[in-house]
Amino acid sequence: MTRAEAPARLLVVLCEPVVLSTRASPAAVGSIATVNAATGESRHLSTHIDRSAQKVYDYASNGLNLPEWAPGLACSAEEVDGRWIVDSPMGRAAVSFAPRNQFGVLDHHVTLVSGQSFYNPMRVIADGTGCEVVFTVRRQPGMSAEDFERDARAVLRDLSRLKRLMERADP
Repeated sequence: MTRAEAPARLLVVLCEPVVLSTRASPAAVGSIATVNAATGESRHLSTHIDRSAQKVYDYASNGLNLPEWAPGLACSAEEVDGRWIVDSPMGRAAVSFAPRNQFGVLDHHVTLVSGQSFYNPMRVIADGTGCEVVFTVRRQPGMSAEDFERDARAVLRDLSRLKRLMERADP
């Protein structure tokens, strides 16, 4: 199934498999599966980043940076009336982040031109001098297990990209 055939999977990026590893690895990305009674399965995906939570939050919450670290969601972005309008592999979409906050909450809604909207929970959590970024991938109603795994791999790839970008940036 292609992305165009599945509008419920805005964050899907067809990519090579990502190997899950422990935090001790330089490319540490982990996964914990849980159950969401409303829609089925949810998966909490995370990575540890050797940068302060505030620096990562500031970078990731700026919609202009989405194309750099989350190209599966945005290949370009512009701010219009407090929302980020992105060109995605599935066409234009609006991304609305939670209001800036001191808790690292980066939850966001992605709304397609069709009006279909997807809520994406995301957190930046302080961890010593670094932080952990956690993104919850939710299995949409009617989504196959294979497509859910593909979504999870795409998010892991974006989290790995965020980690690489932040850790090579000036502290």
